[in-house]
Amino acid sequence: MPKNIEDALAGDFLRVAEMAAIAAARTVGKGDRKYSDKVAVEAMRKELDNVDINGEVVIGEGERDKAPMLYIGEKVGTGDGPAIDIAVDPLEGTNLCATGANNAIAVIAASERGGLLNAPDIYMEKIIVPPSAKGKVSLDNSVEENLKIIADSLDRKVEDLTVIVLDRPRHEELIARIREAGARINLIGDGDLSAGISVAVRGTGVHAVFGIGGAPEGVLTAAALRCLGGEIQGRLIVKDEATWERMQKMGIKDPNKIYTTEELASGENIIFVATGVTNGNLLKGVRFFGEGIRVNSLVMRLNQRRIRFVDTIYLNDDIGQGVMF
Repeated sequence: MPKNIEDALAGDFLRVAEMAAIAAARTVGKGDRKYSDKVAVEAMRKELDNVDINGEVVIGEGERDKAPMLYIGEKVGTGDGPAIDIAVDPLEGTNLCATGANNAIAVIAASERGGLLNAPDIYMEKIIVPPSAKGKVSLDNSVEENLKIIADSLDRKVEDLTVIVLDRPRHEELIARIREAGARINLIGDGDLSAGISVAVRGTGVHAVFGIGGAPEGVLTAAALRCLGGEIQGRLIVKDEATWERMQKMGIKDPNKIYTTEELASGENIIFVATGVTNGNLLKGVRFFGEGIRVNSLVMRLNQRRIRFVDTIYLNDDIGQGVMF
């Protein structure tokens, strides 16, 4: 993905994320998470058809037999243009959208072919830390050791840290250990991708993410953190023989391997775009008003190492004619 191509595609992928976010936002608070996800997927897939790339989905809605579109291995784009690997989460936080809660986002990331790990849709043990702690923590460390390392890197006490953990029964012991160590916990019901990005952005009040979440979200988080300088480490969880067979088919040979940020998202050219569906720590949600629609996004490119916050207004509720400010 040459630099000039990356420049052009950033704008295209921004629109792809915006269309998914707007579609999902029309369903906010309606209590139907499957429908929210469906319309976001359809809108993202439709907009990708207009992008001049030879794209292949490596992180998507699951295997082909379980997802009607944006499935792993699906070809996207016009077919004219560079060979690109695509990772998508058309609606990260389906429950958040359905209930009107904060931090639902639409996400797309891209890299040159082979630049994003083709991860199976299984669980992954993760630790996500800010740039100051990069290269210092390890999934093999104890919870207490990692908290001390993060605190020292930020010139803080462990008691001053806020750690995000998904509110799941599987995390009961983890939560207890974090609290015993003295750190604060922010339990979330969904949206560990949004949480992971927040770790690497100063001023969010989030200092780490611990726990088990989806492997696809881990790859997307890695793409964002490559641009931001933070770190994620992930270890895939093999729950049974069938899971291990799926992993092997996708080229994974070591079930105990700890993946680094650079191994999850190894590309030399990475684009990451997220658009808010509901209000959150980083982004405002989609707002509908008399004259049109307003959306808030962040756009990151690895070769720039900076975040662009983009405010887009589509006038007259005509999403075919956007005006950007």
